[in-house]
Amino acid sequence: MNSETQAAAVAHAIAEYPREGCGLVVVVKGRERYWPCRNTAATPSEHFVLAPEDYAAADDAGEIVMVVHSHPDAPARPSEADRVSCEASELPWAIISVENADGAPRAVEVQTLEPCGHQAPLVGRAFAHGVLDCYALVRDWYRQEWGLALPDFARRDGWWDDGRSNLYMDHLVECGFREVRLADIQRGDLLLMQVRSKNLVPNHAGIWLGDGNMLHHMHGRLSSRDVFGGYWQECLRLVARPPARAIPRDAA
Repeated sequence: MNSETQAAAVAHAIAEYPREGCGLVVVVKGRERYWPCRNTAATPSEHFVLAPEDYAAADDAGEIVMVVHSHPDAPARPSEADRVSCEASELPWAIISVENADGAPRAVEVQTLEPCGHQAPLVGRAFAHGVLDCYALVRDWYRQEWGLALPDFARRDGWWDDGRSNLYMDHLVECGFREVRLADIQRGDLLLMQVRSKNLVPNHAGIWLGDGNMLHHMHGRLSSRDVFGGYWQECLRLVARPPARAIPRDAA
C-alpha cells in the first residue's frame, strides 16, 4: 500500500472499532485506492466476513491486489485463520492493530502477510468457523492424506440452529460419499455427529483414524485426536465412506 491508501485503511479500521474493519486495495485505472467493505460476521469483534457484494463491486471496478482487516485490541500479528485465509485468497494481506487509548481508538501497528504455502496443522489448530472448523479439518485431512479435494461450501456460524439447514447431508452425495455401517468402519471414514443442533441434523464431522480414535475440531476448541466412544458415539448419526478412487490401496 502507498501512504495514501494506508491512511484510508487505518481511518476505516478506527471508524469500525471495536468491530473488525475490513476492505480491499484495488487498482482502478492505474491508481491504487482503498475500498472499504462491510463485515458481515456474526461476531464482528472477533473475526470478519467480507460482504460478497462489496467484493464483487471492487472486482468490477478494478484489480483487487490486497485484503485488509483490523485486529481490535490485539496485535497485528496474523492468526492461524489469517494465514490460512491469506493462502486461499492468493493475495497479500494487511493487518491493522487498533486499541482504545484514553477513550479514543488509535492504530498502533500495520503488518503485511504474503501467501507462502502455509498449511495449518491437523492437530492443535485454533477454531474459526468457516475457515478452521470441523469441515475444514476434514477437507485438509483428505487432501493431505489421500489427495482428495472436497468443495469448500459456504456455511454461516450457527446454521444448525436456523430451523432449515442440513448442510452435511445436502452435500454428502455430491462429494461422492456413501453410507456404511458402523460395524464396517475403516480408517478414513467420515463420522457425522449431532451436537446440540436445534435443527436435529448432523453438525459436527470427524475422521475415523482406526484403533478407536478420531480426528475432529469442536467449536471453540483446538483440533484434536480423541477416543471415539461414550458421548461421541452417542452423538453419531452417520458413517460415510469417501469415493473409492480416493482411498489408498492399503486402506481399502
